[in-house]
Amino acid sequence: MPKSPCAALCPAAAEEPAPDPYAYPQPSRRIADRGPALSLTLPGDPRSAAIGRNAVTASLRAYGLTPYTWPTALVVGELVGVAGMMTPGHDLYVSARHRDNALRLAVWDQHPRHADPDTVALCAERRRSALWLLDSVVDDWGGEWGVCDALPPHAGIRSWARLPR
Repeated sequence: MPKSPCAALCPAAAEEPAPDPYAYPQPSRRIADRGPALSLTLPGDPRSAAIGRNAVTASLRAYGLTPYTWPTALVVGELVGVAGMMTPGHDLYVSARHRDNALRLAVWDQHPRHADPDTVALCAERRRSALWLLDSVVDDWGGEWGVCDALPPHAGIRSWARLPR
């Protein structure tokens, strides 16, 4: 009985190991130096965290930046998950860039601006406390993170993290 589906189709085919579907060819030096520049829009839904994690970490592997994979997966998942909970049903914009020897991650959401200063402070505190795990990982990597109002042309809130090499 043949071991692979390819051999089952052609009895004369030699048995070869199946290719690794997650393997990426090593990028040329010029591309690897530049690093990934990835942007995507996701729905404001808790399930979007997995999509963001997978897209960003696949990009890192493609550029040979595998040491960033696990902290980036956690950071993107946390940023997208919290932004999705703060603005359910609204689009989120995710950006990942490798510049100045650091990985920069950002998520913009469409959280409305509050008129009452007490509500602004309470909302900001809830967002920051929801990102406690992100805070620990970014601190462990010697990075920084923050939450601020988005600059035009974006509206809402921008959550970001910077992980140095």
